[in-house]
Amino acid sequence: MSLFDLHAIADGLPAAWRSTVLGKVGASNIKLLRMDQMPYGEEVHDYNEALLVVSGQMMLEVAGQALCVEAGQMYMAEAGVPHAVLSGSQGILVIVDL
Repeated sequence: MSLFDLHAIADGLPAAWRSTVLGKVGASNIKLLRMDQMPYGEEVHDYNEALLVVSGQMMLEVAGQALCVEAGQMYMAEAGVPHAVLSGSQGILVIVDL
């Protein structure tokens, strides 16, 4: 078992929006990244993606609708559904690629 200090790891990342893989559970990657107020363009995956906001908030646009995911909340981006991160998103995000 490993213990991760998510804040320290995020602070040590070389740049915002550059994730690091913390580990795997089965076939799923668990990644960590730091958001920095800048948007991140639209993506569509062929797998589900869990987006867990550890601190701050993530402003998302999903299939043309805006929503805010606050610290302690998680959004499940379904496979095949376009999603983008909007300006104003900041803090720490854990991503689980399912």
